[in-house]
Amino acid sequence: MSASASHGFVLHRHDYRDTSLLVELFCVGRGRLPAVARGARRARAGGRAALLQPFQPLWLELGGRGEVRTLTRVEAVGRPYALAGRALLCGFYVNELLLRLLGREDPHDALLDDYQVALAALAVGDDLEPVLRRFELRLLDALGYGLALDVETATGRPVHATADYVFEPEQGLRAATATDDPRLCCRGATLQALAADAAPADAERAREARALLRAMLAPHLGERPLRTRALFQQWYGGRERSSPH
Repeated sequence: MSASASHGFVLHRHDYRDTSLLVELFCVGRGRLPAVARGARRARAGGRAALLQPFQPLWLELGGRGEVRTLTRVEAVGRPYALAGRALLCGFYVNELLLRLLGREDPHDALLDDYQVALAALAVGDDLEPVLRRFELRLLDALGYGLALDVETATGRPVHATADYVFEPEQGLRAATATDDPRLCCRGATLQALAADAAPADAERAREARALLRAMLAPHLGERPLRTRALFQQWYGGRERSSPH
């Protein structure tokens, strides 16, 4: 590989013209960007189509100067992260967040490290929800939308474990009042666990953490639903009560 090569991942791919692939990449020093792998689907392409899959660490060499680059060379860097079942859908969810929220060619190398940590945890069977919550928080921080979870936003008062709090877009965390919908409230202990990078203590605290991160992500994702949430309900709706994301 040349000095211009980057370590990265395929976030998404689809067929392009008769024999090529259009891929969305997440690369060191480059961030998210689209590229064409010309002829990658030809039989004599040396297995490039098989390499250009999500969750496979890659060395990628890119050419061209336009909005869509040309992938000139690709090599595997070790084995792919082996995700299956619910962990696979969680991996696709993380990819979808990156596709929806990252600007093009805006480098986020620390976030790429966080992404690999999340994939590794999903691959070895770690509890899915804490893995997703940690990554969602890292993503919001990287984009400048992060929030201190151990204090009330307006007052700076410390969060108390036994009190309830509400998140409001553009305002942050505040103490809950008697008129707030209890389903939108989050116990202080849940916030403290998230701030300390720890897993919530029980299923109810995990539900609160999931609802909180959904609320924090929603203003930036817009109204278009996430495809991976619909897929989760399609695959598991009859067997599980809720999506981990």
